[in-house]
Amino acid sequence: MECRKEENKKFCNCTYNCPTKGICCECIKFHRERDELPACYFPKDAEKTYDRSIDYFISLRKK
Repeated sequence: MECRKEENKKFCNCTYNCPTKGICCECIKFHRERDELPACYFPKDAEKTYDRSIDYFISLRKK
């Protein structure tokens, strides 16, 4: 399967300068190894906190 990096970047809401931007499979792997979720799981304002923790994600969903 061919990576659609440039197409993926159009929808990526990550504001962090990251080498995996647009390479979703690598991004997910990176965050999963750290018990985190990628930026695309978070609303725009929450993404800017750079808190990718699962606990933070759950706290946002409870609001």
